[in-house]
Amino acid sequence: MEYLCDSNAYGKNTDRMKYRLADAMKQCMKTAPVEKITVKEIVEACGITRQTFYRNFKDKYDLINWYFDKILLESFEHMGEGETIYEGLVNKFCYIRQEKMFFRAAFKNDDQNCLRDHDFQLILQFYTEKIEQNTQRQISDRVRFLLEMYCHGSIYMTVQWLLGQWKGTPEELASLLVAAMPEELSAIFKKLKLL
Repeated sequence: MEYLCDSNAYGKNTDRMKYRLADAMKQCMKTAPVEKITVKEIVEACGITRQTFYRNFKDKYDLINWYFDKILLESFEHMGEGETIYEGLVNKFCYIRQEKMFFRAAFKNDDQNCLRDHDFQLILQFYTEKIEQNTQRQISDRVRFLLEMYCHGSIYMTVQWLLGQWKGTPEELASLLVAAMPEELSAIFKKLKLL
């Protein structure tokens, strides 16, 4: 039995396995809705054991959320380092469009641990941290309220776009979401040079 002493190598192997499981999940999504897919089907498609699956994820929704995190982190990775909110949103929507089948199926699902709630928490946390890091103070209750409303609306429109209820390019959607930002939030992000 081979042991991995290098923690970077271990992390890469773990990520590789997680991506394999995500690919298996995507394969299963071609023939069944998320709520009907079982862990057994995912591991069979991947050619691994259930034990390996549960070493990496607590359930199929955890797998979906992990994969979404990877895409979200890639799309917002450089925001604040010369990249605007608009550019970050365009990147996010381009990544989502590349994996349209996966995310369409995932966003249709309203079960426990649903992606909409997960997306909301990630985006709210991202924007909150950007504001607090740059202002060196906690956001006010008023700004938090505006931010929560904006994030919910943004996610709703993203889902509408992904499900084909609203037609447009990633650039058009990003532009409209930036334009829909409440004036007070817009002023804060302009001050932080993110708009």
